[in-house]
Amino acid sequence: MKKILFLHGFYASGQCVPAVALREAFAGKADVLTPDLPMHPNEALAFIHELTDSEKPDLLIGNSCGAFYAQMIASTRQLPALLGNPHFQMSEFLSQRIGQHEYKSPRKDGNQSFVIDEALVGEFAALEATQFDNWNPLFRDHVWGLFGEQDTLAHFEQLFLQYYSHSFHFPGGHTPTDDEVRNWYVPLAEKMLMEL
Repeated sequence: MKKILFLHGFYASGQCVPAVALREAFAGKADVLTPDLPMHPNEALAFIHELTDSEKPDLLIGNSCGAFYAQMIASTRQLPALLGNPHFQMSEFLSQRIGQHEYKSPRKDGNQSFVIDEALVGEFAALEATQFDNWNPLFRDHVWGLFGEQDTLAHFEQLFLQYYSHSFHFPGGHTPTDDEVRNWYVPLAEKMLMEL
């Protein structure tokens, strides 16, 4: 059975709506892994690298910050990836949200609160500066972008198209609903699993 690794957004967890929808949609067809990602970007990347080495997924799917990570992992591990509303400037997003916050979906460790501070913003800024360093032009058809037409948070389709060829739109916002995942993410993921 094929294996998919889903990487959630910054405020989310492995139990967020897109993660649950993907697991349900692929039940019996593919194993969908939806882990909770560490908050700090370098820890998250190290965690994802270890997971891809041990689980050997056939496809990465990321949303928002998870798509930011998926782009970098796809390049270094030569894995096809579907990037949903990728946020390539997380430092800018986080710098406007300094302070204490709550995760929007439950995390396995039970910790639902976190703090955004200047140090965290700096960690993301440093990573952003190198995020396309491992980009391989031979891989430009293996990373697909899916962009919500009502997305008010991430507007990076033009930057995406500087590196990758396949861009798609869906009539939704930044975080896809259950129906949007089933109607847009799942068919593209199925196509990628078959073709790539």
